[in-house]
Amino acid sequence: MTDLLAQFDLGQLVSYKGIEGGIENTNYFVTLEKNNQHSEYVLTVFEELGMDDMSFFVELTTWLAEREIPVPSPFQDRNGIALKKLHNRPTLLLPRFSGQHVAQKDLTAEHCASIGTHLAKFHRATENFYLRRQAHRGVFWWRRESQNIQSHLSKEDGELLAQEVRLFDELREQPWGLPMGIIHGDMFHDNALFEGNQVSAIIDVYNAATAFLLFDLAIVANDWCTLPDGQIDIQREQALLKAYNAERPFTEDEHKAWSQLTRTAAMRFWLSRLIPACGIEQVGRQSDEMVIKDPDELKRILLQRIANPSSLPS
Repeated sequence: MTDLLAQFDLGQLVSYKGIEGGIENTNYFVTLEKNNQHSEYVLTVFEELGMDDMSFFVELTTWLAEREIPVPSPFQDRNGIALKKLHNRPTLLLPRFSGQHVAQKDLTAEHCASIGTHLAKFHRATENFYLRRQAHRGVFWWRRESQNIQSHLSKEDGELLAQEVRLFDELREQPWGLPMGIIHGDMFHDNALFEGNQVSAIIDVYNAATAFLLFDLAIVANDWCTLPDGQIDIQREQALLKAYNAERPFTEDEHKAWSQLTRTAAMRFWLSRLIPACGIEQVGRQSDEMVIKDPDELKRILLQRIANPSSLPS
C-alpha cells in the first residue's frame, strides 16, 4: 500500500481500513497526510475485471466527472497514469465522497426523485461518449446461465426464468427505436450516497455498459420503489419516473417497452442471485467468500411486475 501510494503526489499513508459489503471488488478507506492535513480516499482492487477491461471505466468516469456527474473518477500518478496493480489485480485510487447510504426501508419519494434526475443526467452526459462495452452479465450471459441453472431449480421456477428470457428476446425483435447508451447497470440504493434527501454521489459504476437506457431505470424502480412483500410503492415510482422524464423525456417506444423491461430487470438480478445461492461455481469468484443475497426477493418483484404492470407517465 505504501509503495503504491508513493507514486501519487497526495501525501503519506496514515491509515487504511477495509470496507465491508463488496461483492465484485475489494475496497479500502485510505487516509493520507500532506502539509499537516488529512484527506480521505477510496482504494478499489478489482477481483473480476482484468486490466484490459479497465480502460473503459477510467475513460468513462473521467468523462462523467468532467460533465459534473458525481461519480468517483480516478486520480493519476505523477506520470499521468491512473490504472495501477496491487497483488496483480487492477487498482484505482478514487475520491471519497461525502454523504451517507440510505437503507431501502427509509427511502422516500424525494430520494427517488433525486436519483431519477441524476440517472437521466448520467444518461444524457454519455450521449457522445466514444467507447462502447458489452455487459458482462447481459443478454448473452442470461441466455446461457438460465439454461445452465435449470437442473437446480423447481419446474415452476425454471419455466418462469425461461419465459422471461424469451420475452426479452421478443422485445429486441420489435421494430422499436429504444434509446441506447451507457447505463450504470447496477444502480441499487446502496450505490448512491445522500446528503439529506439529495444524491451526493453515484458509486460502483463497474457494471456500466452499452444497453437500453430504460433498462437502467427499470433496475432502479425495482429496487428503490419496492415494499418488503415485493409490491411496488406507486408514490415512490411515480416520483422516480416523473423526475427522470423531466430531464430526459420518454419516447413513444419506451412507453411500449417499460412493463417488459421491469420484468427483465427483475429476472436478470434474480438469476445472478440464484447462481451463488445454488452453490454454482463462478469464474473469478471464490464461492466461500461470496456475499449471498436472497434470490426470492427478486422473484417476488418479478411476480408483482407480471401481475401488476406499470406504465410511464405522459
